Amino acid sequence: MTDQPIGPILDGLGTTIDLDEGDLVASAFVIAKVVEPNGDVSLAIASSEGLSWIEQNGLLASAQQIVNQVGIGRKGDDD
Repeated sequence: MTDQPIGPILDGLGTTIDLDEGDLVASAFVIAKVVEPNGDVSLAIASSEGLSWIEQNGLLASAQQIVNQVGIGRKGDDD
């Protein structure tokens, strides 16, 4: 297994992010479903340099709330 830049992989999957003029992405935590050559499925994670496990947990918990649409509104929501 070798480390690979995640940018081209995400680009190839058509992944985009909704940002406004002047927005700055300060950190990133990526979760990926990986299908191995033998068909086994696994989970891989990658995070930006310097992101602690505490920050990873915070981003993951916040993302889960957004996915579940509980308590935290998505950008542009009028709630």
